[in-house]
Amino acid sequence: MMKRITLAVLAAVAFSFAAGAAPVKIKGVYNNNRYDDSEAFHSTYVGYISSLSKSIFIVDNGLYLMEVDENTVSAPVKDPAVNKSDFFVNGQFTDIDKALWANNFNLMHGNSGAVMANNVITTVMSRDTSAEGVDSTNIFAVRKWDATTGALIGEANKYYPEKACLQSAGMCLNPVDGKVYGLFYLTAQNLPDEILNDPDFFVDSDGDATSTDAGFSVCTIDLETMTITPITPGLYYGNYVTFAINSEGRAFAMTSGGTAGYEDEDGRMRDIDGNLTGATLCEFDLATGLMLTKPATFTDPDTGETYTEQVSLYPATGYSSQVSRQSACFSKKDPSKMYWNGFYNSGKGFNENGVWANLPDKTWRTNGKYDTALYEVDVNTGAAKRIAKITDRYTFSCMWVVEDDDALRGDVNGDGLVNGADVTALYALLLDGVVPLGNPDVNEDNSTNGADVTALYGILLSE
Repeated sequence: MMKRITLAVLAAVAFSFAAGAAPVKIKGVYNNNRYDDSEAFHSTYVGYISSLSKSIFIVDNGLYLMEVDENTVSAPVKDPAVNKSDFFVNGQFTDIDKALWANNFNLMHGNSGAVMANNVITTVMSRDTSAEGVDSTNIFAVRKWDATTGALIGEANKYYPEKACLQSAGMCLNPVDGKVYGLFYLTAQNLPDEILNDPDFFVDSDGDATSTDAGFSVCTIDLETMTITPITPGLYYGNYVTFAINSEGRAFAMTSGGTAGYEDEDGRMRDIDGNLTGATLCEFDLATGLMLTKPATFTDPDTGETYTEQVSLYPATGYSSQVSRQSACFSKKDPSKMYWNGFYNSGKGFNENGVWANLPDKTWRTNGKYDTALYEVDVNTGAAKRIAKITDRYTFSCMWVVEDDDALRGDVNGDGLVNGADVTALYALLLDGVVPLGNPDVNEDNSTNGADVTALYGILLSE
């Protein structure tokens, strides 16, 4: 056992390191980018493998890594990197397997959603059924990838029909029960009787209640069969653009919040009454599939009559994003902070005539129409802040925080963080027998002793 004076000195060192948090490393599946006046992917032709009758291309699709601290976001870099020189030298292919690995990133599309679970990425791409030669009954292409190497796993072309309803605002593994959930857009959904029998809901042009509808529902998904199971028959109609679950098993979505208004001195949107408007955080109960709501009173501008509706528990953030593929994630060690990869604006602004309207595609490079940013959302209050713009306007189909498990190792006091408080908790156990709420077996040798102190300092010093 170490001497008490040595422990005190080491504790002081640990606390000094706890003051400055290490950057958070976030990886994601590249979703789309914008290079000209239409959405397109860059590709570079490498060569032709005659023995396989295969042309090889290098594309921007792939896995990207960025580091985040309180005020900056590093430029996303491809990880793992794809280097032509690793498999093609002096006009010859030197590594066929690696060439095919690089070429497979052509298929890493997640325009209808993606999820990383147990180190396997599942991407869902919806195909344009109007394209020549596309079977309109099978529109969802599902592919699986190794989250570390980016290698394609299994079939490259496995398709599912439209009725599979695989388009989602996002999917996420729930670390509490090990199931994958998603906020899926369901079409031709059978509505429950309590809705069908209420004349205030869903009437068609003839005034008759419709038996089906389309909207979002929280579902579980079996990633082996790609079968979704709605938790509730109720549907939601917000412009949801993300779905993420924290380490406590709480599920959240962001709405896009595209809206008119004016920017305040902090760059956030406000309505005519000065209230924040735009994107809003929403929370869903995974047991029932229901959104957590509260009543709000509104006034009809035409009649002056007031009415009450159920709305999200959280206020608007003041940021306006777009109805397009976005993503969000949590670090396991901080369940209160959600990272959201959204757009910098709603795609609207004041045009050359001074009218608030859609910004033109032809000047998107200068008007910022497709610029993206990383936001930090406090899920306890719904408040958000824009950390920084993302270089080259990257968007991601899904994101996750890497090196999370190493960071959690050392959470002695069970608060979801690894810092000087864990040193205090570990010493309290070793010296005074005070049992902590977290795991004091830092070095994972099934015992608690001075070796765990050394392991804990190793974690703190490595940060």
